[in-house]
Amino acid sequence: MFEVPNCPKCNSAYTYDDGSLFVCPECAHEWSLADATPSEEEKVVKDANGNVLNDGDAVTVIKDLKVKGSSSAVKKGTKVKNIRLVDGDHDIDCKIDGFGAMKLKSEFVKKA
Repeated sequence: MFEVPNCPKCNSAYTYDDGSLFVCPECAHEWSLADATPSEEEKVVKDANGNVLNDGDAVTVIKDLKVKGSSSAVKKGTKVKNIRLVDGDHDIDCKIDGFGAMKLKSEFVKKA
């Protein structure tokens, strides 16, 4: 059986279908079945505080990070400019002064 999706506008769970349309009784938003099927949505990357990150943002490292193959670490408070979001476990690609090109996990940075 087809499960009625939540409202895409207000995320209400009280939606119902009305023929070929879905209707939200809370915000009166109507959408069709073609709109309700999820297409390939782009991945939303969030920092440690829950802020959405975008390409070109500046972030700050929130804890000391060990670097493989190096005896030094990226220190807490290091500011990283002009990040690029990529797919994978390490979802931030950037250049850090003194270290070069690196990949970081978004859970260890906050938006600057």
